[in-house]
Amino acid sequence: MGRGSGAAPVSPGFALEVAVLALLAAAAALPSPAAGVNVTAVLLAFPNFADFARLLASTPVAGELAGRSSLTLLAVPNANLPQSPSAFAAGAGADIADVLRYHVLLEYLSPSDLARLPASGKLVTTLFQTTGRAPSDLGAVNLTAGANSTVVVRSPAPSPGSNATVLGAVTAVPYNLSVLAVGGLIVPSGFDLAASESRPAPPVNITRVLTDARGFNVAASMLQASGVASEFEADEHGAGITVFVPTDDAFAGLPATDRLQSLPAERKVVVLRFHVLHSYYPLGSLESIVNPVQPTLATEYTEAGRFTLNITRVNGSIAIDTGVVQASITRTVFDQNPVSVFAVSKVLLPKEMFSRGDSDSTTMAPPSAAMAPGDAGNEQTPPTRFSSPPDLHGEDSESSAALTTAKGASWWCIGLMYLQLHLLLSLDHYLCMIIRL
Repeated sequence: MGRGSGAAPVSPGFALEVAVLALLAAAAALPSPAAGVNVTAVLLAFPNFADFARLLASTPVAGELAGRSSLTLLAVPNANLPQSPSAFAAGAGADIADVLRYHVLLEYLSPSDLARLPASGKLVTTLFQTTGRAPSDLGAVNLTAGANSTVVVRSPAPSPGSNATVLGAVTAVPYNLSVLAVGGLIVPSGFDLAASESRPAPPVNITRVLTDARGFNVAASMLQASGVASEFEADEHGAGITVFVPTDDAFAGLPATDRLQSLPAERKVVVLRFHVLHSYYPLGSLESIVNPVQPTLATEYTEAGRFTLNITRVNGSIAIDTGVVQASITRTVFDQNPVSVFAVSKVLLPKEMFSRGDSDSTTMAPPSAAMAPGDAGNEQTPPTRFSSPPDLHGEDSESSAALTTAKGASWWCIGLMYLQLHLLLSLDHYLCMIIRL
């Protein structure tokens, strides 16, 4: 009876097997972090990164990312790619795949992580380092903090190389994938994509860059309408260009006395050229610029020493002084050698065309002071036939007052002499009377 009513004993081995199976079932029910995010699918939700997403899909890199987690992808906007993805694939081959691997950081970095970067920077390993083709630690990137809370990504190679500025966060799958926008492709040390491409890269379309960035509608329309944007294409070759672009708010904040929109076409072109340096300067180079007084594109159309900008670092930010206004760089809009574009807080007004008033407002100088070479301060409008010489009326007033004063003094002197003569005659008359008596 005891055998029929008692339960069969459970062996320790059987209990262990049940526990292991339960854990395996629970683990299978959880989503796999490595396969939980399709990077190209994430990017396709953002049309501004469609070209970069297609570039990833055209190389083995997209498949390599499917098996990894805890990543940071440095994505390049469409306008910041030097040329089309098809040209990359045809010209660079395996090189472009390694360049894309260089944009995959094997660490999850959020914007708050970037804000806590040490002063010395942070070295982060990339997917390119895992290929074994990167010498030493050159498969890593160095993240350093710049002015205005910006972050610059560059190669740790001792010689100057490729770099790009972090433009901002795009999206994130917490602790699995962080997508950050950067200002251009970052090329590993020793790579030369330009030499491997069959055609030179087309010039950067500045107006398209400004339109995609938003907040620069006034500047984009002025550049397009004036024809200055087409000048940039020729100026990008050689030393490159650096463009300072006022925001729409900066144009809206102009005093009414400036009337920038109502300037004649030729003077408006001068102001636009005044916002361009005929050399490529990334943000880091502007921070440590050796010669603060920089000629602009407008200088080349006049003479040396005119239409220059004074660029210095003030309180951790880059200040640009024109002699009339002082602006600061607020963010990087585009940075891909040989072109860099920075947003500035104010419209840069040249002192050759505008002057600062006593109330810190600005007034326009005559057109001749801005357009003609030479010292604008010495220029004077020649008098016409019917006009008076300068300050003539003022001198006449002073002369009349002096003449009136002189006449008055003369009459006083004559009166005193007459009185003295009259007294002398009276005294003589009295003396003669006394003698007679």
